[in-house]
Amino acid sequence: MTATSIALFSNKGGVGNTTLAYHLAHMISRLGLSVLAVDLDPQANLTSMCLDESEIEDLWANPSELVAQGVADRLLPSTGGVRDDRTVADAVRPILEGTGDVAPVEPVLLKPGLWLLPGSLDLSRFEDKLSNEWFTSFAGDIAAIRTTTAFHRVIEHAAVSVDADIVLIDVGPNLGAINRAALIAADSVLMPLAADLFSLKGMSNLGPALREWRRDWRQVVLPQVPSGISAPPARMTPLGYVIMQPEMRLDRPVKAYGRWLERIPWVYSSAVLGDLTPARDDDHYRIATLRNYRSLMPLAHDARKPMFELKAADGALGSTQKYVQTCYREFRELAENVMTLAKERKAAEGAAD
Repeated sequence: MTATSIALFSNKGGVGNTTLAYHLAHMISRLGLSVLAVDLDPQANLTSMCLDESEIEDLWANPSELVAQGVADRLLPSTGGVRDDRTVADAVRPILEGTGDVAPVEPVLLKPGLWLLPGSLDLSRFEDKLSNEWFTSFAGDIAAIRTTTAFHRVIEHAAVSVDADIVLIDVGPNLGAINRAALIAADSVLMPLAADLFSLKGMSNLGPALREWRRDWRQVVLPQVPSGISAPPARMTPLGYVIMQPEMRLDRPVKAYGRWLERIPWVYSSAVLGDLTPARDDDHYRIATLRNYRSLMPLAHDARKPMFELKAADGALGSTQKYVQTCYREFRELAENVMTLAKERKAAEGAAD
């Protein structure tokens, strides 16, 4: 796969992982690159941000609750924007049910240059299968290898089909089997963080897990993968982190925020990067600090567009429009920095491989 893949991952929920993935996908697309957004979170939050409810009903082939209650006609008109059987869960269903290999699905076109590989709540059923097959793949079992490489191969097919330059992978906040398979498929990992104890603890857990997964995959599994099965190199290079500023509360004063913020560089260097002599004041891995755009989020949700694309017709009037412009500048700078770093790290890892 020639596209550069970036997984957005935080081991602590509620920091804005999906919001960041959604806005980065739109901004990178605005910069002229082809983007494939992939929803590998079984909660399917990225899918719900990108598609309206009627489209998701079509996608998941679920009849409306109004139909079930007998209030509406069963033959509801389709939106025509999406078709059923086009989620990641649909792609891996043959493996889950033991009927075959992955069934590649066609991404949904959101706008020119931006596609979505939708998620589904059904993806959670794949967790146990991935968990069981992980250690079986250590013995070179072909079926287990097909299972553990399933996400990589589905993403690879989708990226090639739309000629994507960038793949952004949204995952849930845990270190389970689904996220392990998702992260193994990524060239690099971008971490959104909050300046609090939970994010620091999440980084402490994530770093050792990434190194263990990379080591096991490269040393044990990858040498046994048959030539006919496409397998990822499991780079998972830490790209850096983005601080997501919280809304300040009376019970969480600015001093507390600053105290946790100061600890992040050391924890990131020691836990995530594995530096033996981490510097406490070396903050060059912080790619950006994004302010809290709470006032824009409801408008963006109603308009079904990114916050930085809000217009006066969407309710962004007066000073709010200046806030939109600030949002645009911050996300554009973030997107440019992420793209530069991702390409540099992929090139360096490729040379090392």
